Amino acid sequence: MPLPPPQSYSPETFRPLTFHDAVPAFREGTDTPRAYLERCLATIAELEPQVMAFASLNEEGARAAADESTARYRAGAPLSPIDGLPIGIKDLLETRDLPTEMGSAFYKGNRPGRDSALVQALRQAGAVIVGKTVTTELGMSHPGPTRHPFDLRRTPGGSSSGSAAVISARMLPAAIGTQVLGSVIRPASFNANWALKPTQGAINRGERQGFSQSTAGIHAGCAEDMWRIAVEIVTRVGGDPGAPGLYFTAEAPPPPLKPRRLAVLQTEGWAVVEPKAAAAFERALAALRAEGVAVITREDHPLLERLEQRVTGAMALATDVCAYESAWSVANMMAKNPDALSESLKARFELGCSVTLAQYRARLHQREEMRHAQAALAGEVDAFIGLPACGPAPLPGDTGGSTNRILHTTGNPIMNTASSALGCPVVTVPRMAVDGMPLGIAVTGQPHQDEKVTAIARWIAGAVPPIMV
Repeated sequence: MPLPPPQSYSPETFRPLTFHDAVPAFREGTDTPRAYLERCLATIAELEPQVMAFASLNEEGARAAADESTARYRAGAPLSPIDGLPIGIKDLLETRDLPTEMGSAFYKGNRPGRDSALVQALRQAGAVIVGKTVTTELGMSHPGPTRHPFDLRRTPGGSSSGSAAVISARMLPAAIGTQVLGSVIRPASFNANWALKPTQGAINRGERQGFSQSTAGIHAGCAEDMWRIAVEIVTRVGGDPGAPGLYFTAEAPPPPLKPRRLAVLQTEGWAVVEPKAAAAFERALAALRAEGVAVITREDHPLLERLEQRVTGAMALATDVCAYESAWSVANMMAKNPDALSESLKARFELGCSVTLAQYRARLHQREEMRHAQAALAGEVDAFIGLPACGPAPLPGDTGGSTNRILHTTGNPIMNTASSALGCPVVTVPRMAVDGMPLGIAVTGQPHQDEKVTAIARWIAGAVPPIMV
């Protein structure tokens, strides 16, 4: 059966699902969380056969949770601002009532019967867990089945493939993703999501502590929902062990904040950015300058040039560090059932086994030098701005960034590896389109400035007009 023709995305007209603006009707009794959920489930029933964003669904459990939320609103006692919010959970994170198969044949049928820390927090806040969203194999690079809602021929990105796609398909207002190299920010850009990749450790990862660069992130249809979800999670379960968690001055989303000075962070990925993506980004920078914001590049400031030099090589650093840190766990899988693993994962395992302790330590030292270079700019600029991807969502195949048999078929993560190594917050702003496909703007800040970055991103969303090239 032939695929339907692609839809053309416009940042001016596309309206994703949002939740915060539905809450007043819940309080007034003119709408209910159950009715909101049913509208989501109707869209899922219509589009899921083609998009394939879900690894599993729990419609019965979601309806029961939505009914409980409806009763609380009628009693005037919602648990939180996200009570009744339908949300998807990336299938790397454990859920007590659904399988956790991690996009891997090795974990087919795995039912741990427990909730990850952030899933516990979401339930305590009254959120409605609708299902598990598709991830690439173990959150790495071997793709899952999910297709891009705007063009079913294209990848939605990875590894948070399903979490990003449910937003652009208007199936849900929010979903949880995770990132080690670029797995929240890149698919968010491809799918016109607002997304937060927080400061390293700012949101409790629960059982997923194995990677030193891994973070839990939020995909949403708007900045307000994105921020409230993060706050409600951290209020209940904090950040990673030993981390202070997300800092915030108020539970409400921070108001838009006009930056005084922004630094363009090109990274080593700039050399492979698609020309139309670069042109769209330059138009965004021109709009910011027209609003009176000083925008500097590496040629304008020696400390920014130093940072650019330090983050060159972030892709190789991330590849080595992640391979080394995962080698012991993949070794157990190789010993038990190697046939259940992709060739890309086996190649990553071989790389991890070849990285010595001395080489790993050198990579960690390199990462610390990157972070010191970023910290040196703390008083010089309010935030960094850049592209979250080399271009719009690509067609299947080698998208660049592949190394030998380690493939990146869900999009080259090279534009994200610097901020992942820096451990700093990034927010994507959906304001651009290239050839009718979404492309975001990445706003990056110093560690623990998640709230400030979100405020600046909200201002940029209002200051930059919709850009289509």
